[in-house]
This record gives sequence, structure tokens and C-alpha cells, in this order.
Amino acid sequence: MSDSKEPSALKSFLSGGIGGMCSTLVGHPIDLVKVRMQTQASGTKPAFNGTFDCLSQTFKREGVRGLYRGVSAPMTAIAPIYAVVFWGYDMGGRLTRKHYDMQPNEPMSLNMIMFAGGFSALPTTAIMAPSERIKCLLQVQANEIEKGGKPKYKGMVDCGVKLFREGGIRSVYKGTFATLIRDVPGSVAWFGAYEVVKRKLAEAQGKEPGELSPLNVLFAGGIGGVANWCVSIPPDVVKSRYQTAPEGMYKGLGDVASTLMKEEGPGAFFKGIGPAMIRAFPANAACFLGMELSRSLLGFMD
Repeated sequence: MSDSKEPSALKSFLSGGIGGMCSTLVGHPIDLVKVRMQTQASGTKPAFNGTFDCLSQTFKREGVRGLYRGVSAPMTAIAPIYAVVFWGYDMGGRLTRKHYDMQPNEPMSLNMIMFAGGFSALPTTAIMAPSERIKCLLQVQANEIEKGGKPKYKGMVDCGVKLFREGGIRSVYKGTFATLIRDVPGSVAWFGAYEVVKRKLAEAQGKEPGELSPLNVLFAGGIGGVANWCVSIPPDVVKSRYQTAPEGMYKGLGDVASTLMKEEGPGAFFKGIGPAMIRAFPANAACFLGMELSRSLLGFMD
């Protein structure tokens, strides 16, 4: 976001939530494909030959509803998640300005922006981790149903309740550290790339970043999303495997990583990179555009 003027915390919170909902609506079908490809068991014939084969099979077997399998968890959590993301980003920015004794409207350097981006992942993980756990389980469950298995979970709430009954809050939050490992560097890249592209576009057009057209914001947001996933995909693979594995299968994240390397090689850490990259541009473009437009509409809150 443009840092020429420091927004109110409430405005950042609300506009971030709207941006997150836009991102989910656009990107969930491809996210489903990513998770299904990441969690295919090694040593067996792959169920899908690639991103578009997975997308095609899912649509043929399950229709549009199947493409949005597991969407209830992220849609329920996405507004508060992205609200906290952008709130956390602004809090990180306030901390850096205070540390360097800067004025509220003084533009931050790129290093400060990246710090604020990384900082935003810290409070967000408290909401993101259980949402990701439930979403991944619901998405992978559909593969088992196709093989003749019976669904274990009836939906988001049922999944959360059963996880809690089986292992308490620890089970619901399984994969929290993996989520943090993914999201801190990913958020650094996300906000950093977005701001770099916005500033370059504004400079080329002789404008302020806040004066850019929606098309420019879409482009900058898309590039930010691609940068995020370039950094995030290996820890995301580990997270998906760990969160969807039966209890006791892995001793920890290190065990997941070593098993992947031993059984499937280094390429395993980049499973799902195709759908992740395909999803990254439109979903994040929609997120930042939704956020920027809603911030403009909420201008009376300044």
C-alpha cells in the first residue's frame, strides 16, 4: 500500500478484510488444485498429470461446487486474517517510524516496508494456522471420497470440532510453526514487491503511488503475489503434508522435510508450484485492488 499517508488502524483492518475476501473468491479453485497435488502420496501412480488435469478432473467429477471444496474455512477466516495482515503491516510500519523518529506521513524505505511485511505475519498466524489446517483436510478428503472412501468431515465446523475432540487445541493448531515459516518471508516478499512495482509505475508516470489507476494496482498486486509464492512454496509443501498427515506419521517438520527429500527428491518441495503461480497473480491482484478501493471509500475515517 502507499505509505505517503499513514492510514488509521481501523481503516487498514476493514479494507484488509475486503481485500482478503476478493482474493479468496478469485483464487480458491487453484488453491484447491495446489493442495491436492502437494498431498499426493509418493510411490503410487499420481492421480493428476498436472495443474490443468487436476482442475479438469475436479470440475468434471464435482462441478463448480467441487472447485470451491473447503472454501468455507478460508472465507470464514479470510476477512479477519487479511484484516489482521494489513493491520499488522501498519503496526510494523508504526514501529519502524517510531524507532527512526519519523513523521507519520514520511515514506518508509524498502527495508522498512519489508520489515513491516514480515511483522504482519506474526499476529496473523493465530488465525491462519487453524484455517489452513481445516481447509487442507477438507480439500484432501475429496480425493479419498473419489477412491470410494467415506468422508470423515461434513464441513468446516464438523472438522474443527472433531480435531478438537481428538487432540484438543494442539490438534486444531497443528502446523502453526510451519505456517509461520511460510508466511514471514512470504509477507516480506509480498509487500516488498508490491511497493517496489507501485513506486516504479508511479515514477514512470510522474504520479504519486496513491494516484495510480486500478489497472496499475492490479498489476502491482499480481507481481506481489508471484514474489510471495516464489519464496513460500517449499515451506508450504511441508506445511500441507504435515497438516494433512495422520497423527504420528511424522515426528515434526524436520521429519517431513527429510522424508520428502529421501523418498521424492528435491523436486517434491516444489509440488504445486504451477497452480500456486497461476493463482498468485489474479488472486493477489484482486486482493490489493479490493483493499485499495475500499480504503478510498473509507476515506471519511481518516
